[in-house]
Amino acid sequence: MAKNFKLLSGNEACVEGALYAGMKFYGGYPITPSTEIAEKSAEYLPQVGGKFIQMEDEIAGIAAAIGGSLAGLKSMTATSGPGFSLKQENLGYAAIAEIPLVVVNVQRGGPSTGLPTAPAQGEVMQAMWGTHGDHPVIAVSPMSVTETFTETVRAFNLAEKYRTPVIVLTDEVVGHMREKLEIPAPGELEVYDRLRPEADDKDYLAYRVEEGDLVPKMAAFGSGHRYHVTGLFHDETGFPSNCTDNAEFMLDRMMRKVSDNLDDILSYDEFMTEDAEHLIISYGSTARAAKAAVKTLRAEGIKVGLFRPITIWPYPAERTIELAKQVKTVTVAEMNLGQLKLEVERVVKGDAPVYLSGKANGEVLAPNDIMKKVKEVL
Repeated sequence: MAKNFKLLSGNEACVEGALYAGMKFYGGYPITPSTEIAEKSAEYLPQVGGKFIQMEDEIAGIAAAIGGSLAGLKSMTATSGPGFSLKQENLGYAAIAEIPLVVVNVQRGGPSTGLPTAPAQGEVMQAMWGTHGDHPVIAVSPMSVTETFTETVRAFNLAEKYRTPVIVLTDEVVGHMREKLEIPAPGELEVYDRLRPEADDKDYLAYRVEEGDLVPKMAAFGSGHRYHVTGLFHDETGFPSNCTDNAEFMLDRMMRKVSDNLDDILSYDEFMTEDAEHLIISYGSTARAAKAAVKTLRAEGIKVGLFRPITIWPYPAERTIELAKQVKTVTVAEMNLGQLKLEVERVVKGDAPVYLSGKANGEVLAPNDIMKKVKEVL
């Protein structure tokens, strides 16, 4: 079989990955630097029997995507900067109503309108804590065009498997750079579909789980199973409940969907960590500069390794702790003023000092920037 190669930007690869995973609905609003995701979704979805709708704003865009998912279609929305802020309330709604959804955030300089065409990684903490209340969160951060494709597929799989919104955190560099991508053949990558009740299941309850299960089956609206959807805490029927015991049970189950399945959810990459005496932690496009820095520092005789979390939330704490016990210093390289550094410090708990190589002025973090910090703290 002939291989299917394409020269694509990260944003275009995101759409290709979404279509591979079975996306059939996109609701959103154009905003730099994510607009190509909306444009390509509008072009390709009608060709596969899907639907695209441009809404009047970012809030309506995610609301439409939630509706598409409730109707049984794999759904996605994408945004950047202030648009991600506008989506937060409905992200919380999707979390408590347990609606599968993929939200792409192509990060740019902020806050507010900020630097619309400049790269940043300023929404790392917002991805975890942007919506209010305790809630389950999965967020992934690809570093290349190919990985944007595969992580978008994985984001859909995780959303469908655990009935939760999943955030894909790219940035302007990853979104707009072009690289060769080999599109996998159908069936080459796993594609997961949500569990649905039998059509004749007369006893179906939208939020009932069998003993030992954490994820309820999900019927599509219009399929013959009636149920209620609300942003309030609710019982098995979906109707609101003010019972505190029920709220405790429900929140515990929603959080455990993620925390009990870390082996399936967590993904990370390592480069030259086997004998590393100093560790760089980086992600997304900045990890490309960090990898180049490691190669140069190694050539200079400094034993440095790179740990790259691909799943940002939940953060891969266990492996970070193991590496921190091995090295003398940890340097977190990110295009912000230390957002993931705070999580690394919390996890490491003094096993190694943690330093920041950061920048938030719209310029990329270059290998020399990272090398300078590593040498400074040797």
